Amino acid sequence: MKTPFVRFALLLCLVVGSLALAPVHAQNISIATGGTGGVYYPIGGGIAALLSKKVPGMEATAEVTGGSVDNLKLIDGDASYIGMSMSDAALDAYRGQDKFKSGKVPLRTLMIMYPNRMHVVTVQGKGIETMADLKGKRVSTGAPGSATEVMAFRLLEAAGLDKDKDVKRERLSVAESVNAIKDNKIDAFFWVGGLPTAAVTDLANTPGTTLKMIDNADLVPAMNKKYGNLYVADTIPKATYRGMDKDNKQATVMNILVASEKLPDQVAYNIVKVIFESRDELIAVHKDTADFKLENQKSAATPVPFHPGAVKYYKERGVSVD
Repeated sequence: MKTPFVRFALLLCLVVGSLALAPVHAQNISIATGGTGGVYYPIGGGIAALLSKKVPGMEATAEVTGGSVDNLKLIDGDASYIGMSMSDAALDAYRGQDKFKSGKVPLRTLMIMYPNRMHVVTVQGKGIETMADLKGKRVSTGAPGSATEVMAFRLLEAAGLDKDKDVKRERLSVAESVNAIKDNKIDAFFWVGGLPTAAVTDLANTPGTTLKMIDNADLVPAMNKKYGNLYVADTIPKATYRGMDKDNKQATVMNILVASEKLPDQVAYNIVKVIFESRDELIAVHKDTADFKLENQKSAATPVPFHPGAVKYYKERGVSVD
């Protein structure tokens, strides 16, 4: 016959055992990405799958959004979101300027991702050879809520064009822009993305269409003079898209993965750790993730301070980002 003490001890063991088997902390994470025709969405889907598989108690999902600006607004006040953003839009959010004049977003950088290249796209027969030729044309400057729109406005300004007076402006996603140019509803479009971007590849492979990419790298100095050293002159190799007759000289901005400063340090640590230690699996999703490198994690590469949880992981790997 068991004494009351023995029965109590057995019950305590059962309770403790059951607690040991339960997850310590369930964490749902939403990854704010971009449109389905771009690069953010497939990469975000790959990251979500890895986090759900490799972080105990975490369920991660990738969300379709308008892009960087939308992502930053989702993060504002919601620690369950992490998001991809171009660094110029992130700086605006961090400072509370331009599209974020209603207030600063308490952002922190989780990692530097990959370079985002400005595509100024048209097709043969539109009479567009230079940025100046966009004057009077029907042009999409990117989806509302996208950092494509932010950078497109800055490029037009640097080229001496008024976004409201000198072009007939549409606000379309990259996939919508490709369909519109196929249907002869627009003459050109702006898109900032990785290489290759699926929607641009689709346009390049359309029978009877010859892709033209408009050079814009010469505008980088004027943009940096006004907005800070966020942009670099770069190149889209002519082999990237069918029909390109030469390398495209263009402006590039870095992509960063950001979170609210309220994201718990351990959660931030886990996210960064899984991404870097599962990099080969992400490269199989999209080749731009080959640029996810520890040596690229530098405070000079992002205008937004690093999250303490990310800093902890980088220090363990011998990388100082303070």
